[in-house]
Parts: sequence; structure tokens; C-alpha cells
Amino acid sequence: MNTHEYQAREILAGYGVPFPPAKLAFTAAEVERVARELGGRVVVKAQIHAGGRGKAGGVRPAGSPEEAREAALGMLGRTIQERVVRKVLVVQAVSLERELYLGAVLDRGAQTVTLMASATGGIDIEEVARTAPHAIARVSADPLLGLADYQARDLARAVGLTGGQVPAFRSIAQALYRAFLDCDSTLFEINPLGITSNGALLALDSKLVIDDNALFRRPGLAALRDVEQEDPAEVEAQRVGVQYVRLSGQIGCMVNGAGLAMATMDTINLAGGEPANFLDIGGGARPDQIDAALRIILRDPHVRAMFINIFGGIIRCDMVAQAVVDLLAEGEVRVPIVARLVGTNAAEGRALLAGTGVYLADTMVEAAEKAVALAGIGQPGGGSPGGASLGGVSPEVVS
Repeated sequence: MNTHEYQAREILAGYGVPFPPAKLAFTAAEVERVARELGGRVVVKAQIHAGGRGKAGGVRPAGSPEEAREAALGMLGRTIQERVVRKVLVVQAVSLERELYLGAVLDRGAQTVTLMASATGGIDIEEVARTAPHAIARVSADPLLGLADYQARDLARAVGLTGGQVPAFRSIAQALYRAFLDCDSTLFEINPLGITSNGALLALDSKLVIDDNALFRRPGLAALRDVEQEDPAEVEAQRVGVQYVRLSGQIGCMVNGAGLAMATMDTINLAGGEPANFLDIGGGARPDQIDAALRIILRDPHVRAMFINIFGGIIRCDMVAQAVVDLLAEGEVRVPIVARLVGTNAAEGRALLAGTGVYLADTMVEAAEKAVALAGIGQPGGGSPGGASLGGVSPEVVS
């Protein structure tokens, strides 16, 4: 679960991390008033769940309350990075000598929390990792002992800090680590961590991502969720109880089981396509959940073909097939469908789909290749080959 900057900031401030004064505002008039309270020179920051706000016009410095008002008028109610801006954070402007990066991430490879620091702050750490990986210092915290003082000091020196800045950095790093654990985070970062003209360290921006699986035991954190900032398809999937993540490809996938779903996406990539989503209906999905999953995929305008890959166990293949038949009968299907049904009641499921225009594949490789071909990936015009569409895929295409 993503959080807003102001929410992550409030959490870290509770652990003693220093921030410049700031206040949340919802109207341009409120922004002007807050800017006057903060001394006039401020930065107005759109509160949205998206990176790259600065480049998209979502972070604007203002030299006066009037300029702050104008900046707010240019953000509130507008769409930035495909997110509507409903509120802004007005932050007192500060003069900086340097900008650092400090972050904590759940490191599955090391099976612990890894803290990263870089002397290059204020930009995406992913870009630094890609272009200058040597510029990022890392330490792994011991799961039992936590982040040791010497580890935090090592990070401080790695980014060029000296003297009294080292213990100040150590305090911030250890506070970040404690907050990371207490919030069941997967990512908690301060970017940038600024060095002011008098040498003090000041956190200027923060980002927190919380593990969804831990929200049941963190009701206070669950209350921070802003559904308006989330993908409507992912919100709907969570509501009906299926696992869905939107991706950037063209092949919609409906699969039962996370492992099979990952293998399905890999096979699509090997066939020359890209998955449009991860969607796991689970081992015991109900008919209404299957129907909802199909509709979620079909509402994605980037989907050009659908690949249904079911290994029947508790879930029956004929139940999945019936959901597809019912949807076809409504005339709601605009893309070709490829189905691979194996396991419980597979023969019955295939019989239900026979004659509907759904292409039935025997193997996962065959299904992936057919889905990519039906999507017309790599062909001029990007459409489905042979004018295929459902319902009504031309026989020469699916034979």
C-alpha cells in the first residue's frame, strides 16, 4: 500500500527525524494563508501516489504567499501523472548545500532489511543504481540486533559526512529503520535528505510503501489508504478477493495460483509478447469472482488478447469455462481468448467452450504463442491477425 508524502513525513517525525515546518492544504486560499504563516517562501507539493512529480509540475517553489496561491491553482483539481490532485503540502523553503539519499528496503535476497545511502539525492535512486551503482552504499541490518551504530556511521562516511553530521545521520538512519519495522514496510525512504547551509541534516521528502499482507494487524496504517489514488481495477480486485496487478503489456492473463501465474507471464514473454497483468483467482474461486476477474481484464484498453490458464484442483475447469460462456453471451468480449484447461473437469470445460470461438490449447507454450499471434504483436497496425475478434474468431486464424 502506497502512502502520501505527508503521511510518511508524520510517521518519521514521530521517530525524531527532523523536517522543515509544513502544513496540508486543500484550497488555494488555504495555501496562501499557510504560506504566510511559514514566512512567505515555500514549496507547494502535490500529494499524489506517483513518482516524478517535480518533472510533471507537481512541485513548485514560491517566493511569496501570492505565488504559492498561483502554484496551488495550477495543481488542485488537475491531473498529474494520471492522478487527480486533491490536496497539497506547503513546506517552508530551506537553503541547501547538498542533497543525499537514505532509504530502507526489504531485501529478499539477503533476507533482511537493507539500508542504502547515496551522495546523489533528489533524483530517482533507480536511475542512480542503473547509471552509477558504485555511488550507492549498502548495509544489511541484523534481524535480531537491528541496525548497529557502526553500520549507520559507515553509511554516513560513505556519503561524505564528517564531524557532528555523522552522529546526526546515525540517529536519522536508526529512526528510519525502527519506523520501517514498526510499519511493516517494504520501502521507506528519505529523498532528499538535505544538508543546510549551517551543516544540519533535514529530511525534505519521504516515501512509505506498506506490505498489504500486514494491514490486518496495523489498523492505524490501513486508515492511511487513499483509494482515490489507486488503480480502480486493483481496488475492484481487492474488493472481490482476487490478486491483480496491472502491468504494461497486451496479453491479459487469468490464472489460478501465483506460481502458475508467474510461469504464464514468463511464457508470454518467451513467445514475444508482454503480460498486461498479474491475476491470480486463487485455488477456490467462486463463479462471481471468476466473472469479476474476467471483466477487470477486459476493461483494460491495452489488452489485445486474453490467456486463461487453469490447473483445476479445488476449482473446476467447467466452472471457469461457464463464466467465459456467460460473458460471451452478453457480447462484452472485445478481444480473442485462448484457454488452457487442465485438471478437474477439464474435458467438461473444453466441451463448454467448443464452438464459442475460444481457442483451446493443450500446452502453455502453445497457448502463449497463440495469444501473442491473435494480439497481432509485431504486425503492422498492431491488430489481431486475420481480423480475429470475439465472439467470432475466423476459423483460419484458430485452426
